[in-house]
Amino acid sequence: MIPAIIRWSIANRFIVIVLALFLGAAGAWSLRTTPVDAIPDLSDVQVIIKTPYAGQAPQVVEDQVTYPITTAMLSVPGAVDVRGFSFFGDSYVYVVFEDGTDFYWARSRVLEYLARVQSRLPEGVNPELGPDATGVGWIYQYVLVDRTGGHDLSQLRTLQDWFLKFELQTIEGVSEVAMIGGMIKQYQVVVDPNKLRAFDIPLAKLSAAIGAANRETGGSVIEMAEAEYMV
Repeated sequence: MIPAIIRWSIANRFIVIVLALFLGAAGAWSLRTTPVDAIPDLSDVQVIIKTPYAGQAPQVVEDQVTYPITTAMLSVPGAVDVRGFSFFGDSYVYVVFEDGTDFYWARSRVLEYLARVQSRLPEGVNPELGPDATGVGWIYQYVLVDRTGGHDLSQLRTLQDWFLKFELQTIEGVSEVAMIGGMIKQYQVVVDPNKLRAFDIPLAKLSAAIGAANRETGGSVIEMAEAEYMV
């Protein structure tokens, strides 16, 4: 077979040269137009369910949160594997789907089955889906630094949470901006037991009043000099 091809090529040199030029041009075109990923995403199609359960031990999280969610996710269409992990104050459930499953279809199915299990979870526990990205989607990491020394860690974190984060999320392809470090601004109430006793106010009533005010009192937007400031 090979000797016959060699003899035919020698006898038809012009055709061989034309075919070689055509294949070379096709290869150059493919090299310029074929999309190439620097880090190919070979991960499974999976949906992550994160459920905070503050202050609870891993065994309590496992029994009251992870187990009900895991058993509910076993019947999700297209799911091939369900993995649950319980930590101190947090529960993670990974639902792995068949190759080729549409990612957003998988997320909608998980949300549908998650709504059914909500009534079986403890009061105040609200599961949430992870970002619509995989582990190899972490493409950029930056540090917010004030070289003038005019802002402390709390002010830098506030700038990140209420300005930079929202600006970055408007960029096409960005699904989540995760924050690490800094000092989160908080307000603390220092209770005077003597004054509570004088006014006959129990600590539980004070805590309930602060919680109600925190839920019902919302901020707004102030317009100044053709600019909006978020409160």
